[in-house]
Amino acid sequence: MTTILDIRNLTIALPAQADRDTALDSVSLQLHAGEILCVVGESGSGKSVTAGAILQLLPSALSVRSGQVLFEGQDLLSASPKTLRTIRGARIGMIFQEPMTALNPLHTIGRQIGEVFRIHTSLRRADIDARVQALLIDVGLPDPTRIQHAYPHELSGGQRQRAMIAMALALDPAVLIADEPTTALDVTTQARVLTLIRELQARRGTAVLFITHDFGVVADIADRVTVMQHGKVVEQGLAGQVLDQPTHPYTRALIAAVPGRRASARQAPLPTRSPSPPALSVKNIVKTYTRGGFARHTRVTHALRGVSLCVARGETLGIVGESGSGKSTLARCLMHLTDIDSGTIQVGDTALTSLSPRQRRARAAIIQMVFQDPQGSLNPRRTVGDLIAQGPRIQGVPAHEAHARARELLDLVGLPANAFDRYPHAFSGGQRQRIGLARALALNPQVLVADEPVSALDVSVQAQVLALLRSLKSKLALSVVFITHDLHVAAEVSDRIAVMQNGEIVEIGSAATLFAAPTHPYTRRLLASVAGRGWLEQHTHEIAPALAA
Repeated sequence: MTTILDIRNLTIALPAQADRDTALDSVSLQLHAGEILCVVGESGSGKSVTAGAILQLLPSALSVRSGQVLFEGQDLLSASPKTLRTIRGARIGMIFQEPMTALNPLHTIGRQIGEVFRIHTSLRRADIDARVQALLIDVGLPDPTRIQHAYPHELSGGQRQRAMIAMALALDPAVLIADEPTTALDVTTQARVLTLIRELQARRGTAVLFITHDFGVVADIADRVTVMQHGKVVEQGLAGQVLDQPTHPYTRALIAAVPGRRASARQAPLPTRSPSPPALSVKNIVKTYTRGGFARHTRVTHALRGVSLCVARGETLGIVGESGSGKSTLARCLMHLTDIDSGTIQVGDTALTSLSPRQRRARAAIIQMVFQDPQGSLNPRRTVGDLIAQGPRIQGVPAHEAHARARELLDLVGLPANAFDRYPHAFSGGQRQRIGLARALALNPQVLVADEPVSALDVSVQAQVLALLRSLKSKLALSVVFITHDLHVAAEVSDRIAVMQNGEIVEIGSAATLFAAPTHPYTRRLLASVAGRGWLEQHTHEIAPALAA
């Protein structure tokens, strides 16, 4: 088998103040023509650094100590900038994890894809437009003419990712590097993107280096697997061999942490319903967005269509569905970050929708939120202690009491005492999510709304955060609304699950019943789209019947 990309003994140094000496330590791996090689490992294992090193896209703080990156026999580490410009995009394409960040918000999708042709070819404008149209059709985007003239913010997450794939494949590269391209996508969009990559790879003969922390994706797409830990390769082999008979303790620990594997061990009974009011009651809430100023061009989006639900005291209600189903809009409405058009929201005996904005701010403590992106939701200019104490201080708690409470919460969420005086950038993604939990708990809320709190975390950190959330819920008698697109996570943390589609709840029931015997066609379609469902049937218990449906 022809080796098209050969990384040999690559060592990359970290800055002096880092927690270890090297980002990569003598990493060696080979990518063969026409295969898909998945690189897996926790955050900080060196996966993305490896991808960045191939095209010399590393941050300036990282420096190559030794090693080679051979592409078609040429060492890219010693290649000139001019040579690299002829290779990037043309011979090696790259799909980035977050297309919204990677795409220029000031240019249309068509212009950005066309730029590849303008730089690397002498095609005329009409020919470039035709090629862009063909690519958009090739990656399965609907209405390619509209999308060609659309801006990134006008597309869904899955559509933006397909546009990125079209750009990466524009010049038929020999190698495609995909850095976590499906991490933030719902299961059906993820399934479509994976199918697209497999089809294009088979049709074009492209070799794919696929970086991921999702073992369902690995089971679905990989020919071979490389496992990395702390900048080192600890295991390599055929996908079936690594997934079913892992030899390294670290690989076994990662597979054991896959969400859903622990679900069968968590057979806690549903909270006992009492005559007292539920922790959260939502009745017939409606939210409609209207865009455009002229009648012919007005676009109406029905984000929520009469949504009703109840959450008992001490219960976790999971909310699942595709992107655009209304999950995050529901979360924002519960927090009154977005005003509803009609309906009622009640927490305990407090009807939030009947309060004035001032009264609502005074009662803000009863419902709090954990956001999807802790990096974006934590003020980088304030210390962790100040961030946690901020809510109580706004509510009138004296500074010394608020700071004492912040220190207690840091201990409760498993962070060291010295975290109090540090800034958010000094922590890992999992640690920042713990800080977000501590901040949300500082006001002793009755209800916690968690909007995709673990979607961007690797499986082992995800397992830690989920275990922490279950522990805190038990200790503090919390009721939780847990929004996620990951059905494995939903199966593990939820007592009941509500399935949303097009702004409506189409099915709701206990986690065990819903996953074992879904009644709505949309729920069955979601379950059928779970990546690696065949492998998961063998390695999970509670959700296996649903995955086979």
